[in-house]
Amino acid sequence: MADELQLPATEELQVLGTEQVRQQLAELELENWEYDEEEQSITRWLAFRDFGQAFGFMTRVALEAERRQHHPEWFNLYNRVEISFTTHDAGGVTARDLEFARWVEDRADSAA
Repeated sequence: MADELQLPATEELQVLGTEQVRQQLAELELENWEYDEEEQSITRWLAFRDFGQAFGFMTRVALEAERRQHHPEWFNLYNRVEISFTTHDAGGVTARDLEFARWVEDRADSAA
């Protein structure tokens, strides 16, 4: 299933305000994600059974990040992964971040 990657639409690169981000997190059912207004990012911690499962999850995310040309900031400690999204080119959280967070959330449910 090879989806053809499209260049981001202009609205995907529009920085969302604090209330817009919080509203979108709620609407997209991303209650495990936190918005950091100072860092202009959304973040989630995930816990897995062991390091192998965490690393496997990170590998799937990394492949999707390459496909999207939109890369997370993350930290891994044994079975835990912290993942953050922000659109650096735009200077804050955009629709691209929220869409990728939704993608991550869908995979996290089946991986954890």
